[in-house]
Amino acid sequence: MLARISISPASMSDARELVALRSAVARGMTGTFGEGHWSVCPSKAEVVRQLRASHVLVARHDSEIVGTVRLVRALPGIFDSKSFTPVQSALYVLGLAVAAKCRGQGVGRQLMEAAKETACSWGAQALWLDAYDHEAGAGPFYLKCGFRSVGRTEYLEMPLIYFEWSVPR
Repeated sequence: MLARISISPASMSDARELVALRSAVARGMTGTFGEGHWSVCPSKAEVVRQLRASHVLVARHDSEIVGTVRLVRALPGIFDSKSFTPVQSALYVLGLAVAAKCRGQGVGRQLMEAAKETACSWGAQALWLDAYDHEAGAGPFYLKCGFRSVGRTEYLEMPLIYFEWSVPR
């Protein structure tokens, strides 16, 4: 595990570094798994929109951003919630990305733990997410992080697995 990893909310000044991280992750996944939904590199404008519309967490090693994840409120009509356990309030996890040099060193797990802490502090009863049902997907990782598989769907001809984590009562 990397020493000196800190997790904190992202700021607008992080946008350029988030674009670089997410683009590098997308290029790396494309190199490993071929072209797919994971191949899209975000623009700075898209990242700025996401910083305004969601809660973005970053993992820093010293001052460098080495991982990120986004959380949004799972609003009815925006997310297909029929596979998930019904709750009053849930957060949806999006865009987990960890720099290639840091994978397997606990950065992703720390980001997911921070997402769980955020869910608890915001009064959400659950975290929901989806993962590609493909070797590029992170399903096994989410299971190790305490999520459980609750359903399957398809998005733009790509099979997905739904996962959830329930906030302990």
